[in-house]
Amino acid sequence: MAMDMDIKAIWDERRKLVEEHLKQELHRDAPLNETLCASMDYSLMAGGKRLRPILVMAAADAVGGQGTDFITTGVALEMIHTYSLIHDDLPAMDNDDTRRGKPTNHKVYGAGMATLAGDALLTMAFEVMLRQEGVDAATKLAVVREMSIAAGANGMVGGQAIDLESEGKHIPMELLKKMHMGKTGALFRAALRSGAILAGADEKQLQALTDYAEAFGLAFQITDDILDVTGDEAVIGKPVGSDERNDKSTYVTLTSLGEARKLAADAVEQGEKALAGFGPEADFLRGLLDFLVKREK
Repeated sequence: MAMDMDIKAIWDERRKLVEEHLKQELHRDAPLNETLCASMDYSLMAGGKRLRPILVMAAADAVGGQGTDFITTGVALEMIHTYSLIHDDLPAMDNDDTRRGKPTNHKVYGAGMATLAGDALLTMAFEVMLRQEGVDAATKLAVVREMSIAAGANGMVGGQAIDLESEGKHIPMELLKKMHMGKTGALFRAALRSGAILAGADEKQLQALTDYAEAFGLAFQITDDILDVTGDEAVIGKPVGSDERNDKSTYVTLTSLGEARKLAADAVEQGEKALAGFGPEADFLRGLLDFLVKREK
């Protein structure tokens, strides 16, 4: 429990830092179109866990850096994540009505403006990434490459394409894993690898954090699938049971609730093993695994 309290305290502190920097970056320049800016702000500043920028900072800490030095890169990654949520909620995709306890972007601004808001956030993310201070150009370029691959056809968008084609079908477990490695896992992998790269990780550290990222992403997605069945809509901020209504294959529907929980526990164990070579500087990442599977949203 003490570890959970520590994790929550650090998380809350860094989440506040992310919120401050998101607002700064979004409103750095006067907008060309006020409605577009309002639509971007609506989703970007709607709260949420801010998990991906927190992972960027945690990975930097784990390899001996000062994680908060790399908040700029973390903020950029949160912009990419928010763009993906806006697009994922669109009528042509999941057609969801609520996100983080509020009407989805297209319900407020229309599908066209919501699409443009997502486009603008994705584009802005790379501009912000290149403003990261304290690292040389080659390191920035390496991080931009990580993010580009993770967000694209061989990462998040590729996973979303599999998801779109899989609606109404019972897909095999291997394809489900492949889909989520792209749709959800790719940005976690990019967050952890980018934080490590920015802080000067060696190859062994980078590989260990990559292994951790794979386990973390799996545990996160399985827990997400479990919460879609067992969660409280008022707590998680989105409709419960949307996977079933959309006839989607999940770790719960392909196995069972009990088996899904076991798979999540196994993934946590693999994540802990990946961190075996790190000292106390990786304690936040260790605690995060347990915190993750016990979450309610």
